[in-house]
Amino acid sequence: MLYAIFSDIHSNLQAYESLINDLKKKKPDKCLCLGDIVGYGANPRECIDLTKKLNCPVICGNHDLASAGKISTINFNASAKKAINWTKSVLNAADKTYLDSLPLTYSDNDFTLVHGSLFIPDKFNYISGLADAEVSMNKQKTKLCFIGHSHVPGIFVRSADSKIKVPTSSTITIEKKMSYLINVGSIGQPRDHDWRACYCIYDSAKGILSFKRLEYDTDSAIKAILDAKLPSDLASRLKRGS
Repeated sequence: MLYAIFSDIHSNLQAYESLINDLKKKKPDKCLCLGDIVGYGANPRECIDLTKKLNCPVICGNHDLASAGKISTINFNASAKKAINWTKSVLNAADKTYLDSLPLTYSDNDFTLVHGSLFIPDKFNYISGLADAEVSMNKQKTKLCFIGHSHVPGIFVRSADSKIKVPTSSTITIEKKMSYLINVGSIGQPRDHDWRACYCIYDSAKGILSFKRLEYDTDSAIKAILDAKLPSDLASRLKRGS
């Protein structure tokens, strides 16, 4: 099967539409969404609607649950808190019910989905290095685990002797005796100094996984954020990819 795996849309309608258009060309058999549909950006309701139309497995992110009023924003920075409060004000009851209904994890065949880490999924821990990856992979029961949350794409590969390595290639071949933790990056707010939307394509038949980057109309996304009177840093960072 051909899978398209993406995360962290963050109410960026322009970036999301770029992904949707690319999916029409790639024609994956199945899409997988790793959460944080909302937060930061100016079009949360439209992004929720697009996600529903994909009719695919979706897990929840911390911004999704915060926008549904189900978790505190105490650990969110000031701009993120303001965006959550604004998002709450524009979502309707059905939107919030949908976000609250999303599961923390999803497993199917040889892969698992979680937004942050398999180590206490509802704490939304970040995986930023080998130590964090090891803690999550110790809980991993499938060959592949796809994550988002940090907005930084990357791959951790664990060999049969439990050593973990970090390949740098944008395309890898999945090997039988290895297990993999893959951060698919972010659609709506990349933070790896590349402003383009990022997602993964996984061909399970060929055993090939690759990252894809997509250009989108950042000017329109920025204008929408400023027009909504959301914090200006949420707009300016889109062109920096940081």
